Amino acid sequence: MRELMILAAEEANAATVVNEFEELLLRIFVVTIMFGLGAGLTPKDFGLALRRPWGLIIGWVTQFGIMPLVTYLLIISVLLPFSSVEGIMLVALGALIMGSVPAGTTSNLFTYFSKGNLALSVTMTVNSTLWAFIMTPAALFIYSNFLGLDESLSIEFSELALVIFGLIVPVALGMFLRRLSANIGAVLELIGGALGLLFIPFLIIIWVPRNWPLLMSTEWPTYAVAIGMGLVGITAAYYLTKLFKMHPMNARTVALETGINNGPLAIAVIIAVYIDNPGIDQILLVPALYSLFIVLISTAVTLVFRRANLAAEQKIPNLL
Repeated sequence: MRELMILAAEEANAATVVNEFEELLLRIFVVTIMFGLGAGLTPKDFGLALRRPWGLIIGWVTQFGIMPLVTYLLIISVLLPFSSVEGIMLVALGALIMGSVPAGTTSNLFTYFSKGNLALSVTMTVNSTLWAFIMTPAALFIYSNFLGLDESLSIEFSELALVIFGLIVPVALGMFLRRLSANIGAVLELIGGALGLLFIPFLIIIWVPRNWPLLMSTEWPTYAVAIGMGLVGITAAYYLTKLFKMHPMNARTVALETGINNGPLAIAVIIAVYIDNPGIDQILLVPALYSLFIVLISTAVTLVFRRANLAAEQKIPNLL
């Protein structure tokens, strides 16, 4: 397996998917985004969520139930059967990590533009981020065993939990600073949201041109998984919420929260855990592609959601 990983790294045109400068920028992105995420939440938001907890509960199930399952099914039905690249299990591992991390702050923006429940969206994002300390390692443990990943690719439950814990500490600090000073919290929230939006231009302007040969040589199954994760995740979560008769605004919110995972966090986790692995470029491939395409997918979904008849929705009781 080690020889395969070395070969996979050489096939990436001798270029690293994320160089040292980009790695530093990504770390800054993640920490600042997490600060902003925490700074945007107040005790009042938690109170509102706890009085009507079904949105959070269903969102938790879709986030850590649907997304890892969708990713696993795409891997076994599309990636593994149709890909001819050696070391494809490295790509599969990266996809699993991308599908197991919590929601990203970009979901809050698209929830707003899709006429969803913004308060629920922000609360769900923080809730899933805090639960990631337990659920992300658990999902990876389950599905990596299903895939039969080589021991050299396995992740220690405690090691991954520790990495994620370190990455979500800024969320708690952001909430603490918001409690001390609303003005500081507002500034942190603004900066975090802005960096969350800048992550995609960062990929397009810096990452894509440098890795263009790698992108051109990447087979279609890898693209299918990276695109399908968000598209299928949003669709499956939306129709599941309809079964529970959620209010349309909340259904749109849960769907977007489920399908829009935290790309910068997934990349940061991979860098922290697999920095010395010669196949890290392949592991990073799906998270990078997912981060690029999820914006296009979410934009298209938002345009569909914006056609909702808000006047008619006002007559629907908001039970959840």
